[in-house]
Amino acid sequence: MTLKLHNFFRSSTSTRLRAALNLKGLDYDYVAYVLRDGEPRTPAYLARNPQGLVPTLELDDGTNLTQSLAIIEWLEETHPTPALLPADPSGRARVRALAYMIACEIHPLNNLRVLFRLRDQFGADEGAQKDWFTHWVSTTFDALEDALANSPDTGTFCHGDTPGLADVCLYAQVWNNRRFDIALDPWPTISRIFAALDALPEFRNAAPPNQPDAA
Repeated sequence: MTLKLHNFFRSSTSTRLRAALNLKGLDYDYVAYVLRDGEPRTPAYLARNPQGLVPTLELDDGTNLTQSLAIIEWLEETHPTPALLPADPSGRARVRALAYMIACEIHPLNNLRVLFRLRDQFGADEGAQKDWFTHWVSTTFDALEDALANSPDTGTFCHGDTPGLADVCLYAQVWNNRRFDIALDPWPTISRIFAALDALPEFRNAAPPNQPDAA
């Protein structure tokens, strides 16, 4: 199977999908887009992804998969080894909940479309955008830190000693936080897990600075 990943180096949704593909040991062709230049919203790209967002995973039969979590679930179903979700239902629910805290509670409020809207409609300068971004990260990271620090299910990574769905979301979000100089000091468990993930080549190779379009 030939996979083609349409993505942007700094997009956290792209980062989480790159990490998932790497963990699954799947090669892919890298197709870069520049979000700030509006490139994904060309007619050609909108034919692949009507939302004009990244990432899109193009399959060799012409199918285009969108939304990073849905794509990761597809990867889990079509390439089940190594697993990104635990075998037991309770474990799967916990991992999904941790992942969704990031993917559904932080990312939608802090993506570029929202920040640009704050700037263009409400006159939010860079400082105000940073305050907005930091507020929503901190609100969820405080709760995420508590959930991770106080659970016996937390191991080297978010759930046990094997990285999975929650870890790809956490790793991508921490990289995204760096755009606004958000340090991990208030969240020692998150910091420890990020460091463990960053030591793995599957994650390090997915990091924004290590992509061909990073400049």
